[in-house]
Amino acid sequence: QVQLVESGGGLVQAGGSLRLSCVVSGRTFSLYAGAWFRQAPGKEREFVAAISRSGGGGARYRDSVKDRFTISRDNAKNTVYLQMNSLKPEDTAIYYCATPANTGGVPSSLVDGYKFWGQGTQVTVSS
Repeated sequence: QVQLVESGGGLVQAGGSLRLSCVVSGRTFSLYAGAWFRQAPGKEREFVAAISRSGGGGARYRDSVKDRFTISRDNAKNTVYLQMNSLKPEDTAIYYCATPANTGGVPSSLVDGYKFWGQGTQVTVSS
């Protein structure tokens, strides 16, 4: 059974930083892409960042977080990370990590591109 467990969320002032972690169990994580999505109250879940299974040169980001957020992974620890710097109030949301059903390929930016999801971790940025 594939399980994803996020951690690292919290309350931070605008301009601050947080590092989210997601531990994946139940599969050989090094064979699969990893991604982060977020969902604010009353809004649809949206793509934040994704990384290829190797992590080398295969990251993609939504435009509003480029140059502020960095996705990375440690396959030895079955973990994918999201380093968030220069946080803004509009970054407030529940953040979810996800991994797809199939191996390989370019990491998707679509919700439907992922089969397995974590329970989410709340990030709140105060102004």
